[in-house]
Amino acid sequence: MEVTGKVLQLLPLQTGQGKNGPWKKQEFIIETPGQYPKKVCIALWGDKVDQNPLQIGEQVTVSMDVESREYNGRWYTEVKAWKVAKGNAAPAGDPFNQEGPDFSFDQSSDSDVLPF
Repeated sequence: MEVTGKVLQLLPLQTGQGKNGPWKKQEFIIETPGQYPKKVCIALWGDKVDQNPLQIGEQVTVSMDVESREYNGRWYTEVKAWKVAKGNAAPAGDPFNQEGPDFSFDQSSDSDVLPF
């Protein structure tokens, strides 16, 4: 799955020590373009944090996976990026970049004429 948008915010870098060694996670917020923009929180893990330095205001296309897991009877969902491309190229068929249909019509003609 891919989403394109502008980086709005970089959340603080998180680090820790797990059973497999040290880990780090960088979460960021992007906003999709369009009539109804959406904000999405996406996480970069491990080496991808260093490979993809992000700046607020830049346009990115993020390839990501959505994953949910259960812990103590509650479900937690995370959006994990596996590729970040900088620039404006929006992927075809991206559900987050759907512009609504254009319902505008020319009202300068006769008022008796229906717009369809």
